[in-house]
Amino acid sequence: MSYHPLRIFTGSAHPELAREVTDILGVELGRSTTRRLPDSEIHVMIDEVVRDQDIFLLQPCSMPVNDHLMELVLYLDAFRRASAHSVSVVIPYFPYSRQERMARGREAISARVVANMLELMGASRVVYVDIHSRAIQGFFNIPVDPLTALPILADYFRKPEFSNAAIVSPDVGRASMAGKYAELLNLPLVVMQKRRTSFTQTSTTHVVGDIEGRRPIIIDDMMAGGSVLKQLDALYEHGAEGKAAFAITHPILLPTALEILDRDDRIEKLVVTNTIAVPPEKRHPKIEVISIAPLLADIINRIHQGRSISPKLILV
Repeated sequence: MSYHPLRIFTGSAHPELAREVTDILGVELGRSTTRRLPDSEIHVMIDEVVRDQDIFLLQPCSMPVNDHLMELVLYLDAFRRASAHSVSVVIPYFPYSRQERMARGREAISARVVANMLELMGASRVVYVDIHSRAIQGFFNIPVDPLTALPILADYFRKPEFSNAAIVSPDVGRASMAGKYAELLNLPLVVMQKRRTSFTQTSTTHVVGDIEGRRPIIIDDMMAGGSVLKQLDALYEHGAEGKAAFAITHPILLPTALEILDRDDRIEKLVVTNTIAVPPEKRHPKIEVISIAPLLADIINRIHQGRSISPKLILV
């Protein structure tokens, strides 16, 4: 049991999620101020005493990614200089997670740069949800809790209307996660193989597994431009039936993804979490948002009290 008071603060990326977490835990949300100066610089200020306290700073690094990341780094510096006992960074959506290796020569390993920044600026612990590449945990020399929203999203599909569905992995890299969905829901697993031709374009080359006569539930960790939405043709060519549903942890949702949701009548539902704030202009009628606040509140409470974290909540 920690003798240092628990305090939860938030940056400007998703204060609504932070308020949900503090409401569940019955604590006050810490007072702080973020200002954007006329020359586009960011200024942060902690508006109360935090000396010798255990700080949990919640800040997903969603669009604009660099602004939110810089704000996070500045808050880390401010807490360190204000003599906080510890600062655990809760980043539901971790930035640059798709740049975790050198796919070609002379590239930056950007995810490693982010990890180095967080450690250098004084983070004592990092918590994130459904990161794109699990190897990023090894970039840190501090404790990392790699959480998953999989049980929360899987629960949504425990309905009779999905009894004849199949869990579909959009690529080989997501097959392990899809397998866990299939196991939890007792549904068959289908794996698609895709080839990335550029940062924004992919093509499906194979479909492995029996999708004939089944309703597809396609899972992925994030949806940005909607490339996964474009893979439906291959599934229906292999005999998929009924309306498709998607289970996505991080709803980045660029305009192209929303356009596909509009025009493709085969898509019934896009089930996402609120790791990223979904503004009104992205609240498409087909999108349903499930809150991860109970998951984050439970993890924060366990970490502060020095209790173990359930293996069901860890991405393995």
